[in-house]
Amino acid sequence: MNVDQLEQLSAKELHDRAVRYAVRHGDFGFLWDLLKVIPAAQGAAGREEETANDLSRVSALLSDAMAAGEGKLGEALRPVYIEYLSKHNDPDD
Repeated sequence: MNVDQLEQLSAKELHDRAVRYAVRHGDFGFLWDLLKVIPAAQGAAGREEETANDLSRVSALLSDAMAAGEGKLGEALRPVYIEYLSKHNDPDD
């Protein structure tokens, strides 16, 4: 999919596609990058209290990464998913 097509997808769909692709291809670099940007995205989404907690708990970040496609958090992470998916064209999707 090209960037214009990806822009038309919901944050949830972008999240699901990006995480599914990364898991299927063992792209732990992307998953780690996602974990690193989630606290800032939570702050942008108005969830500052969770930001402080997540910075100190890696397990919480892993959980967040698997569900980071919904609501304001998903919207804040849209650019991350679009950039990743535009670089990794998967014919299975």
